[in-house]
Amino acid sequence: MRLSSSSSFPLPQHPTDSRLPQTIAMHTLARLSMAFFLSTLAAAAMAQNIAVVNGRPIPKTRADLFIKELEKQGQPATPELAALVRQELVDREILLQEAERRGLPAKPETRFQIESTRQQILIQALVQDELDRNPLKEADIRAEFDRLTSQQGTEYRARHILVETEDQAKDIIAKLQKGAKFEELAKASKDPGSAAKGGDLDWASASTFVKPFSEAMQALKKGQFTTQPVQTQFGWHVIRLDDSRAAQLPSFESVKDQLAESLQRKKLGEFQQALKDKAKVR
Repeated sequence: MRLSSSSSFPLPQHPTDSRLPQTIAMHTLARLSMAFFLSTLAAAAMAQNIAVVNGRPIPKTRADLFIKELEKQGQPATPELAALVRQELVDREILLQEAERRGLPAKPETRFQIESTRQQILIQALVQDELDRNPLKEADIRAEFDRLTSQQGTEYRARHILVETEDQAKDIIAKLQKGAKFEELAKASKDPGSAAKGGDLDWASASTFVKPFSEAMQALKKGQFTTQPVQTQFGWHVIRLDDSRAAQLPSFESVKDQLAESLQRKKLGEFQQALKDKAKVR
């Protein structure tokens, strides 16, 4: 059949049709756009991760926290430190994956150690959170300093000789009464800390000693020794008072940190006891 030139059927395009370059250009542009999109996604992923080990990403937040802890210890945040942290986390991830491949996390002893570590970390976090919520005030530390220093009116410089039995103590007293030197007799004392120093206990407040000892010591006058043995849970004592003086008190600033630590321990003990009192344990 012969078609007239006025037929409505479209004629085939010649390969040199002018629209072909436009089509190729559009396809090329689409491929470039997709490649750019994928590279952007990859760049975004790498911005969130410092590395990917065997398909498992290491998030940047983990490295940031690692560096933050090192900064607390005095390490300056430098590019070199960031590189070291990255390598450390990569090395850990490699070893971790191998441990998982061997099934180590499923072992009972491993699970126990992981759980114990988890508990310890959470308890430490709880302690820090409690301290942050209830910070120690300067006034609290000052009040504790005043309380303690008010109890330190007098200091005593005493010596003692510690023996096993009352008869041994009486024998020492008899020798002292005959003129024997206290320092020489003290060499046989059971207290190794003071025996080598002639029984010297250095300057101390009465509250430093157990009650029977402190009462006997305070009853003496300078240069006197006890004429009756003094019994404590440690044995039998013969005591001599060398001197006494008004207490030499430290300055507030010199003991401030020590007092703060002591008060924090006390507060944490009370906090723990309050939790124990509320807990239902069967």
